Amino acid sequence: MAKRIAVVTDSNSGITQAMAKELGVYVLPMPFVIDGETYFEDISLSQAAFYEKLHGDADISTSQPAAGDVLALWDEVLETHDALVHIPMSSGLSGSCATALALAQDYDGRVEVVNNQRISVTLRQAVMDALALAGAGKSAAEIRAILEEVKFESSIYIMLDTLKYLKKGGRITPAAAAIATVLKIKPVLQIQGEKLDAFAKARGEKQAQTVMLDAMRKDMDRRFGGPEQLRLFVAHTHNEEAAHNEEAARAFSAVIRGELGLDVTYCDPLSLSVSCHIGPGALAIACSKKIDRFL
Repeated sequence: MAKRIAVVTDSNSGITQAMAKELGVYVLPMPFVIDGETYFEDISLSQAAFYEKLHGDADISTSQPAAGDVLALWDEVLETHDALVHIPMSSGLSGSCATALALAQDYDGRVEVVNNQRISVTLRQAVMDALALAGAGKSAAEIRAILEEVKFESSIYIMLDTLKYLKKGGRITPAAAAIATVLKIKPVLQIQGEKLDAFAKARGEKQAQTVMLDAMRKDMDRRFGGPEQLRLFVAHTHNEEAAHNEEAARAFSAVIRGELGLDVTYCDPLSLSVSCHIGPGALAIACSKKIDRFL
């Protein structure tokens, strides 16, 4: 009889609690400390409420799920499953992966923690890949090994609308932020697994989108073996007019379809852990390579 394998992730995947129920996966809500009070993403902290506090210059810091909360969820899941695959956000962006790896040592192989260097839409795809692998009869250990083998077969490029939050976090100087604002420079950042890094500077939104499309086109051809090997995603952070940014994300998806010849698989809000560092109004293109060869 095939073993029942569960898939667990955290809310950095962009998978809401409602979506998790539909998919049959489990999502740990990420905690945020806002003006000294702890909130949990998609439980006591909505996207709208988060951005309202961000706009109000609240003191916001990210945290990781408490060990007790992780263990409680695992124990609950293992009552109805033989094993579970836990896919947290990238170890380069949070200590939650290291914590989970340490906790899993007491579970005699029933908990496999995947360090696959993903976040946001690429982490969501890793969850979908894990479900497909479980459906194909792979064990929890095999799923972990495959997801770690393909961990760098993904890419994210993010265009920022404001430099305020990079300045606030000490990532750029106030003088550099002021000059860039006057010149209408749109920084493009990248996430290639380990961390959030600078990638390019563009003059205006249109040029920034061109920079991101060119970068993704190069990744397609040089890193991933052509567009047929990939899934593409769009992600965004809300601005004061949330509907406007969702509309911009959908418009960008249409541009991507025309320029790169691929439909966008997901068009999601970026996870709040990324949003608090880059601020509202950001737009991103991302990809991950299909895992068909393992199925």
